[in-house]
Amino acid sequence: MDSARTPSQPPAPSLATPVQFLRGVGPARGELLARLGIRTAADVLFCFPRDYQDLSDQRDIADLEEDTLQTVCGQVVEVEQRPTRRGTVLGALIERGGDHLRALWFNMPHVRRQLARGHRVMLSGKPKREGLMWVMYHPRLQPLADDEQEPTGRILPVYPLTEGLSQWQMRKIVRGAVEEYAGLIDEAFPDEFREAHNLLPIDRALPQIHFPDDQASLEAARRRFVYQELFVLQLALAVKRHQQHDLRRSPQLEATAKIDARIRRLFPFDLTAGQEQAIREIRDDMAQSRPMNRLLQGDVGSGKTIVAVYAMLLAVAHGYQAVMMAPTEVLARQHARTLEQLLGASEVRRAALVGGLPARQRAELLEQLAAGEVDIVVGTQAIIQDDVRFSKLGLVVIDEQHKFGVRQRATLKGHGDSTPHAMERASAANEEPSEATKNNGPDPHYLVMTATPIPRSVTMTLFGDLDASTIRDCPPGRQKVRTYIAGEDRRERWWEFFRTKLREGRQGFVVTPLVDDSQRIGAASLQERYESLTNGELEAFRVGLIHGRMTAAEKDAAMDAFRRGETQVLVCTSVIEVGVDVPNATLLTIESGERFGLAGLHQLRGRIGRGRHPGYCCVFTDTSAEPGEAESSGQPSSGTSGAGDDEASAALSEQSRRRLKAFERTTDGFALAEEDFALRGPGNLFGTQQHGMPPLRIADLLRDREVLDEARRDAMEVITADPGLALPEHARLRRQMLVRYGKALDLGDVG
Repeated sequence: MDSARTPSQPPAPSLATPVQFLRGVGPARGELLARLGIRTAADVLFCFPRDYQDLSDQRDIADLEEDTLQTVCGQVVEVEQRPTRRGTVLGALIERGGDHLRALWFNMPHVRRQLARGHRVMLSGKPKREGLMWVMYHPRLQPLADDEQEPTGRILPVYPLTEGLSQWQMRKIVRGAVEEYAGLIDEAFPDEFREAHNLLPIDRALPQIHFPDDQASLEAARRRFVYQELFVLQLALAVKRHQQHDLRRSPQLEATAKIDARIRRLFPFDLTAGQEQAIREIRDDMAQSRPMNRLLQGDVGSGKTIVAVYAMLLAVAHGYQAVMMAPTEVLARQHARTLEQLLGASEVRRAALVGGLPARQRAELLEQLAAGEVDIVVGTQAIIQDDVRFSKLGLVVIDEQHKFGVRQRATLKGHGDSTPHAMERASAANEEPSEATKNNGPDPHYLVMTATPIPRSVTMTLFGDLDASTIRDCPPGRQKVRTYIAGEDRRERWWEFFRTKLREGRQGFVVTPLVDDSQRIGAASLQERYESLTNGELEAFRVGLIHGRMTAAEKDAAMDAFRRGETQVLVCTSVIEVGVDVPNATLLTIESGERFGLAGLHQLRGRIGRGRHPGYCCVFTDTSAEPGEAESSGQPSSGTSGAGDDEASAALSEQSRRRLKAFERTTDGFALAEEDFALRGPGNLFGTQQHGMPPLRIADLLRDREVLDEARRDAMEVITADPGLALPEHARLRRQMLVRYGKALDLGDVG
């Protein structure tokens, strides 16, 4: 008789058990969990709570005390919602044991859907005595099912949910999974390591992260998982660093005194101390036989491009080619112009490879690249197409690196031989590259640049495999930019000042967030603003227009006219955020400033004050439109509809105010980066999805900076002692690292 299990039979307990077979789930609820990305028993175990509800002090209404966190369970006897001058107020009267408590929520009408007369609820907050009535303002609310027992005396987990799945059901599912499956989880850390670093064992940490006995147990469990997550990430970055530094070979490009003098003769100015330091670090790297992997960061206008030009000329001096990739055609063409100005009288052969080149011209350029007849090529993503070949690639420079994903950077980096993409194609197909591909030639050196200063913890996390150079000073001649945040009442005064400066011979930008009209987002469109200005405030001046939907030829014509002074004002979108260098431009007007992130605002401000005259930036805000800013500023939506809209709007408005105040207060890009990090978190600054890196599940880079430092130090020590994690005690850590980061960081051949 065939003893094979039929599809209806539950499988033997395993971490891969489909979620529908877990206690209390079933097919219908399994589909709901799948919406949350929970498909197996392991997914349930590692669906960490997003928050906790402290019910350790649960009381009857008659026993409440003022201004301490307490929890009350009771029945809803009355619900009322009414408008006020500042929005709405929602009130609910809760009864328990003959006593009453009033709960109030301001501008949170979505809470109304969780309140039904006669239903039971649980409220947590800090009560206040007002006359004869106890009142809780904005308490945390949890509806209770008719058959649900009152949770008492515990710290309860709060999980992400989807429609049709309640919090108490989710807790029941997780509790069952923890009881049945937690014992199947292997301990990743060797016992000696775990004890030395004061980490809870996994079989104690899992139950306590979900259903902690007390606050101390919760903190110990949380530390275990935060440390483990950051440690495994830092292990992966350390392995990647080891592979890059010790397992690959690059040409040794030494900057001799003669080469250094020949390069510097091409620069018509003295370099700053910061530029000199960065060049020393790059020279030291490029003289080594292992590939340079360096991040060069500096504030707007700090002179990073000149440092990159030095590095490219160093490669050319040794007979190698250099390539610079930029995220936009505007920036790529700006770099090409800079090279033309600096190298116009030299024998260095230069070219630009962008998407809009005619087919015949592109084909000729590709032939020249493959034949080694071009020394330096500047371009966009057109450089990483399969038909692009280099004869002898010695240096890769990527500008505005956070705008490129991990895979795009890896593709360009490739190998410096005639088939630079074979390694990338093999990796993408999960195949082992051939020996011929591996040994076809040396790797190029690798330099990435950003004008968006990166907080240290983000650098350690997303770019931990790179060495870092920082330019903190600016070249002489950079002028101070005065910044103003203004409402509609100051618009007339600003435009009068703007016109005065134009009459003195200056030029200016007007930036809007939208190309087209939008009924959903209350901000002026580009075309609308252009027409109102040319028929109103700026009708006496020559005004141009540029945006991302224009063809390359149209954008070039508009920028050239502005650069030559044929147009005095350029109305544009954030397409001019990077790469535009017009020294005579000193005026910047930003419309609907609340719709831009801090990094974007700072980059826009960097377009002015680049010449002899000081700059002036005025940001107009439209506070009535702030609830829609999440999409245009790069912040992800909550993934819900309705329930969180009003809370999100209030939070965004406050966040906008903080962001704009910080922008007005300082022009220091590094200070603004830290402020942006505190406001928005790393995922929004440098989206992990864009980078190809998995998001963090429990660690928070702002809150857990000390743990990150500790995990990084410990990971470096482990990799120094065991570079391939080949020791038996590291086998589980190695497996975790490869599963989590092997694909993103191309670690398939580790060990």
